[in-house]
Amino acid sequence: MDAHDTNLPLNQGELEEEKKTVEVSEAITETPTEEGTEKVTEEVTAEVQTEAAPKPATKEDVLNRLKELAQDSENANKQEIDNLKQSFYKLHNAELEAAKKQFIDNGGAAEDFTPKDDPTEEEFKRLMGSIKEKRSQLVAEQERQKEENLQVKLSIIEELKELVESGDDANKSYTEFKKLQQQWNETKLVPQGKVNELWKNYQLYVEKFYDLLKLNNEFREYDFKKNLEIKTHLCEAAEKLADEEDVVSAFHQLQKLHQEFRDTGPVAKELRDEIWNRFKAASTAVNRRHQQHFEALKESEQHNLDQKTVICEIVEAIEYDELKTFSAWENKTQEVIALQNKWKTIGFAPQKMNVKIFERFRHACDDFFKKKGEFFKALKEGMNENLEKKKALCEKAEALKDSTDWKATADALTKLQKEWKTIGPVAKKYSDAVWKRFITACDYFFDQKNKATSSQRSVEIENMEKKKALIEKLASIDENMDTDEASTLVRELMKEWNTIGHVPFKEKDKLYKQYHGLIDQLFDRFNISTSNKKLSNFRSNISNIQGGGSQSLYREREKLVRIYENMKNELQTYENNLGFLTSSSKKGSSLLTELNRKVDKLKADLELVLQKIKVIDESLKAEE
Repeated sequence: MDAHDTNLPLNQGELEEEKKTVEVSEAITETPTEEGTEKVTEEVTAEVQTEAAPKPATKEDVLNRLKELAQDSENANKQEIDNLKQSFYKLHNAELEAAKKQFIDNGGAAEDFTPKDDPTEEEFKRLMGSIKEKRSQLVAEQERQKEENLQVKLSIIEELKELVESGDDANKSYTEFKKLQQQWNETKLVPQGKVNELWKNYQLYVEKFYDLLKLNNEFREYDFKKNLEIKTHLCEAAEKLADEEDVVSAFHQLQKLHQEFRDTGPVAKELRDEIWNRFKAASTAVNRRHQQHFEALKESEQHNLDQKTVICEIVEAIEYDELKTFSAWENKTQEVIALQNKWKTIGFAPQKMNVKIFERFRHACDDFFKKKGEFFKALKEGMNENLEKKKALCEKAEALKDSTDWKATADALTKLQKEWKTIGPVAKKYSDAVWKRFITACDYFFDQKNKATSSQRSVEIENMEKKKALIEKLASIDENMDTDEASTLVRELMKEWNTIGHVPFKEKDKLYKQYHGLIDQLFDRFNISTSNKKLSNFRSNISNIQGGGSQSLYREREKLVRIYENMKNELQTYENNLGFLTSSSKKGSSLLTELNRKVDKLKADLELVLQKIKVIDESLKAEE
């Protein structure tokens, strides 16, 4: 036998050391068989690919990636394929929803929408079918190969049995024995159900063969030395894996090192525990990092699932009975879109729940937009009816605009304006036109009426003298007067000002500036509230608005109502935004303070607008 031959037979003690190495190695790696190792590798690879795979931006990106996978179907990862399928139909459904929305916005009915044929979907289905067929063929081929491997290993066991039972000198049969060992190691996967039984039978005859071996000390010592060199190298390689950045790659490399360690023969008895403990310690470090990595990944995926579940619950909890106006639906739509955008920023949920939670969210969103479509369909029908009603009022106003029966016609037009207020909204594209048509007819009549009633000029001059006298009273208020007394006097004079009618047009602005200049000074001097000041100014100005007749008051009221609705929507938007903010950071706290300040100001302004509307309603009631 050549002194440099490293494939020397083992005695019984060495066999026990090798057997111990195999058993402990299997316990650490949690891969007791070749089949188990293959399975763990596949699952880990799937998880890593799931985590690292880039998210496709378009359907073309999905198709391009599927074409790549179709070229190498045997190595394609099932989780990535599932993710590509989910991404494709997410993009596909988004396009359908956008096309449907555009169809409805252009005047079409939702039930009449028919999606166009999508060539990319056909190509997607073709590629998926091709990959599925190739993977099925691959699985069938793997199962066939496992059966062949099973027969090979059964044959190896039979040959080992013959070597053991032949009665020949075991040392002479050693070369044949090593060939059988090499053939066994080169023959890989077998059916899972046969693994343990095969391994036990194989080990049985290997141990019996080693029982028959007798080696001289020279060969044994040389064998021990070569095995120590190999195992020392394997320990060094395992220790370096602790610094490998890619935790999963380190784990896979460790599995190969364990196989090599197991296949390497024993070392001298006094070094066996030392070399094994060194290799075991290095393995433990790698396995611990690997376990911590996937525990962190699992925790992150569970956190993502919790976040996505909360989003689903928010959408599912929408109270549709409370969404009765256009603005309410639009505000809620913005909330749902914000939740959809938030969803996109959250990573994958656990694999078994990822598709389910997405389907739940998509169903909730589909339900929302379906109900929204039904609401707007009904709203559109109502708007068409309102448009016809307002057109009818336009025709009545146009029939009255040339009348010279000032009192009766003015009353009739005033009633038409009140009736106009009771009619709901019309489509935005018709709103301004129909309103302009109606108010033009009303304005024409009242302009003619004002020209015919110019005799009011003498009354306006008398009113001018009254306002001048009132301005003098305001100017004479002593700054040392008691604050409460001054406040009461100012309010009484303002109330008196509001009872005085129109003045000549040329003098109106001059008197107005003098009056409000004094009011501003007095308000500042005696700390009278700004809201009261603004409301008082509005009351004083209402007489100027009345100069244009009742239609001027109605126009002003319509303007204030529109302002009120816009401010109300703005307030709701701010309050919704507050719900998404926290004060955990300095910047977040500053933004929160600013939004709260704006909300408080808007609430005060809303109350002032309501008071102004109330003033106009009182004026209209007084005219009746």
